[in-house]
Amino acid sequence: MEKDAERIVLLRDQINYHLYRYHVLDAPVISDAEYDALYHELLALEEAHPEWVTPDSPTQRAGSEPLDAFTKVTHPAPILSLANAFNVEDLFAWRQRIERYLPDPAMSLDYVAEPKLDGLTVVLTYVDGRFTQGATRGNGEVGEDVTQNLRTLKAVPQKIPVAPDSGLAAPPYLVVRGEVFFPLDKFEAFNAARLAAGEPLYMNPRNAASGSLRQLDPKITAVRPLTIYCYDLVAWEGTAVPDAQWERLDYLRQLGFPVSGDSVYCVDLTAVAAAYEAWIPRRNQINYEVDGIVVKINNRPLADSLGFVGKDPRGAIAMKFPAQEKTTRLLAVQVNVGRTGVLAPNAVLEPVEIGGVVVRNATLHNYDEIARKDIRIGDTVLVKRAGDVIPYVIGPVLERRDGTEQVIAPPTVCPFCQQPVKRIDGEVAIYCDNPTCPEQLVRRVEYFVSRGAMDIGTFGGKTAVLLLEKGLIHDIADLYFLDREKLLALEGFQEKKVDNLLGGIEASKNQSAERFLTALGIPYVGSVVAGLLLDAFGSLDGLAATTQEQLETIEGVGPQIAASVVDWFADGRNRALLEKFRAAGLPFASTKTAVPPTAFQPLAGLTFVITGTLPTMSRDEARAFIEAHGGKVTGAVSKNSNYLLAGENAGSKLAKAEQLGVPVVNEEELRAMVGRG
Repeated sequence: MEKDAERIVLLRDQINYHLYRYHVLDAPVISDAEYDALYHELLALEEAHPEWVTPDSPTQRAGSEPLDAFTKVTHPAPILSLANAFNVEDLFAWRQRIERYLPDPAMSLDYVAEPKLDGLTVVLTYVDGRFTQGATRGNGEVGEDVTQNLRTLKAVPQKIPVAPDSGLAAPPYLVVRGEVFFPLDKFEAFNAARLAAGEPLYMNPRNAASGSLRQLDPKITAVRPLTIYCYDLVAWEGTAVPDAQWERLDYLRQLGFPVSGDSVYCVDLTAVAAAYEAWIPRRNQINYEVDGIVVKINNRPLADSLGFVGKDPRGAIAMKFPAQEKTTRLLAVQVNVGRTGVLAPNAVLEPVEIGGVVVRNATLHNYDEIARKDIRIGDTVLVKRAGDVIPYVIGPVLERRDGTEQVIAPPTVCPFCQQPVKRIDGEVAIYCDNPTCPEQLVRRVEYFVSRGAMDIGTFGGKTAVLLLEKGLIHDIADLYFLDREKLLALEGFQEKKVDNLLGGIEASKNQSAERFLTALGIPYVGSVVAGLLLDAFGSLDGLAATTQEQLETIEGVGPQIAASVVDWFADGRNRALLEKFRAAGLPFASTKTAVPPTAFQPLAGLTFVITGTLPTMSRDEARAFIEAHGGKVTGAVSKNSNYLLAGENAGSKLAKAEQLGVPVVNEEELRAMVGRG
């Protein structure tokens, strides 16, 4: 028995090493037959001793039993997206924008240019060198637990292999960010097999990767030829990691993670621009999809200290490749009505493939643009698509006209409620001003329940349409007064479905006031602006009582946003809607500490970093408290940090602060700094 146990441990280590050599280094040192012999020996031993089977065994990569659903995972640090640049001019404009946040605006910076992989972002957690959890990016703060599916990917180390000649040891705690993707040759073969089997095809490798990784049955994921590249460190404990991004990539490589070999070190922005231009012709010559390059300031502590614009870090930017364009025929114009009543013209196109995606619809922007470009139904038009940007019609190909084309006239009535439309002086948009327009209500409900708003996952667009048709809702607040018996009377609404629907609606009452304000759909008020407003005024009632002048004193709130907020709260219909929400128990007051814009801000000009578990505040609450009193919060300790706010179980950030001489304060001392001790 003891010999069997020792042999199992030895076989697992050997097999994991050979998987690393084959899938990460692409340099196997044994034949397939020799590998198969080791694998089948391990399989036989585990079958004889099933009690010794562990989740990280190579035999478990075939997938476990199907999952009922994905559980939620909170990331140890925000997994952020990036702002976009579309040309070299945008790149240099980004450098100018961040100058005022640098210690010296004229300081020289070096950069790393990495391929912008077009796959699915994942977050991998390792404890004592072993893979313990894998999650999707989700909303950047909370993702989906796809650990069992990621275990099936042979390129994902189940145990950090550490290159033998690196001299490194696996950190006791490490969280790595990477991108799961389909190699292009494997994608083509995969789609060909689906076609032969009569199964629907995936339109592009990114969708295939996302759909494969988010299967509830890991056995399905196991047979998909997915792989991964890792490119960032999210969190770590018990070890020091390099401050330079270029060295961090090498650190990941030495630990044994798969890292793209196409990243480039750039001594300055001119070198970045050259790398970008060199990448454009290469994009179709490599075996994975990229839609641009990611440009990162090489000095990561400096980059992290620059903070954010909304949710985009200032220390990096995505340079998108030029869009791909195709011609096709404009068959018709379809009018959509948004939640604010704007009538948006959309082109119905003869299907055309652009950059791996079949495009059937594209935006025409507005009717002024249609008239300016003289776009007509029946025209051959040029359509442009860039990355994830919605395809749009550039204009007609006039040489292809034969005289049968039809001029596109702006609508005079809403196509859904038949009420006259209106146009505001100085605006290009055409509006349906009917508050009872059924299509507007559907759009408002869809937005209200969406992930970025109240996140009622049990509620979909089809449900909104049905409830409206049956007269069960007349505004978005009616969602909280739905009658269970009336729902059960609807076709297809069994008890479990109704209970899930009502349970999701009830659970949404626990969302924050910031989410509720976002969900109301006030024009120009998204999640970032909603947070700014509630940080300043504390509640929806406080916000309703303010003036446009007071609103404009808030950094990030301009005249257009301020006027929109004041107008919305002044509308009697909206005030009545809010009272229905109040009666339903929706959150009107922010849980953050609110400080009016004119209040004394004792932390103004100070930069904080937060680590560990605080006695009474979450990290989000601590960030809000600091920002409400004028301070700034960054993610990494650097020489520019003024204080480290530390709680229990503080990790590497505490050691870094002590090394740099950054003062460390606890929650009680922070409160004392603002006179609230």
